[in-house]
Amino acid sequence: MLNDDERRTAVDQAITSRRSIRAFLPEPVPRETIEAILQVAARAPSGTNTQPWKVHVLTGAARQRLCDRLLAAHDDPQASGPHTEEYAYYPSQWVSPYIDRRRKVGWDLYGLLDIAKTDKARMHAQHGRNYAFFDAPVGLIFTIDRVMAQGSWLDYGMFLENIMIAARGRGLDTCAQAAFTPYHRLIAEELGLDAGEMVVCGMALGRADPAAIENTLVTERAPVAEFTRFHD
Repeated sequence: MLNDDERRTAVDQAITSRRSIRAFLPEPVPRETIEAILQVAARAPSGTNTQPWKVHVLTGAARQRLCDRLLAAHDDPQASGPHTEEYAYYPSQWVSPYIDRRRKVGWDLYGLLDIAKTDKARMHAQHGRNYAFFDAPVGLIFTIDRVMAQGSWLDYGMFLENIMIAARGRGLDTCAQAAFTPYHRLIAEELGLDAGEMVVCGMALGRADPAAIENTLVTERAPVAEFTRFHD
């Protein structure tokens, strides 16, 4: 049994070692491991225990079919043009410090990959890596019933974080991906979603490729004093 220091270290390590991994090894993840991660994650709190999350796990041929359709749409301007997001993930008008942080992480990533600001083709290709789940063996698509309101989306975020932390506890890695949301109609068709089911996001799950330069990116976090006020 872990003592208090060991327990704190284990939990903190699982949280702080979580990163958005953008290159995965092909090593498969056993179904029982995926199910165990989801079972643990389902302990996330939700208002009046509504548990608003729905998960679609894609592996093998099913994963490849979705990836092929998404990449085809991404690479075809005429096909990708009609696809739009169902909900606003980002603000319509950016302000500091949020726009500064967004730009920094983008250029830090492109810098590692040696992608110049003017190289639109390579930027497009790198963004397209989302639609292959960055080569992760497991792709997750998350949906929610349209009847659920804003509070349930807060609950959903805690569920997603639980998945990512439970994965780290098993030596696995993830990348949460809002990039899937513009293609919700295509995803709904491929997965057979009913009209009342809304795509929230996707997530890549697998083991990080240690040789991939993009996986060395560690994003900065503001110090506690910057975002916290103590009221005594």
